[in-house]
Amino acid sequence: MKRLTIALVAHDQRKVDMVEWAEYNVDLLKQHKLVCTGTTGYLIQKALENKGAIVDIICMHSGPLGGDAEVAAMVVRHEIDLAIFLIDDLNPQPHEADIQMLLRQCRVHNVPIACNRYSADLMITSSLWDDQDYKPSIPKYISFNREEFDLKHSK
Repeated sequence: MKRLTIALVAHDQRKVDMVEWAEYNVDLLKQHKLVCTGTTGYLIQKALENKGAIVDIICMHSGPLGGDAEVAAMVVRHEIDLAIFLIDDLNPQPHEADIQMLLRQCRVHNVPIACNRYSADLMITSSLWDDQDYKPSIPKYISFNREEFDLKHSK
């Protein structure tokens, strides 16, 4: 598998979930560069060190202090290959605008983003990472004319 830069972000109520996911995937994660928001990165680094793994981790600020925005900026600069963002959907977040910005930038810049452990497992183990011939398509933001589409596809 090629070396990826993977963003790992988790809200407080999801940090335990993220650490457990990282421990489960330690053999994969230690092959890649990890970019984490502050506390999440610290917790993951400690947990993986306890498993004897040396992991390349860069910690940004805490999410509420701008960490989500820092990761979003990396997405815009095409410095992130995959994002795992375990969001606390049950509690309001004071930095909701930054959360939405990160999610939006991943969508706009075609960066895969997983928001639960199952999708994270599927994405990180995808064989497409190894496929030299696979090139993700660039998102198309063009006007859509239903009548033209229907005429073209009704044949």
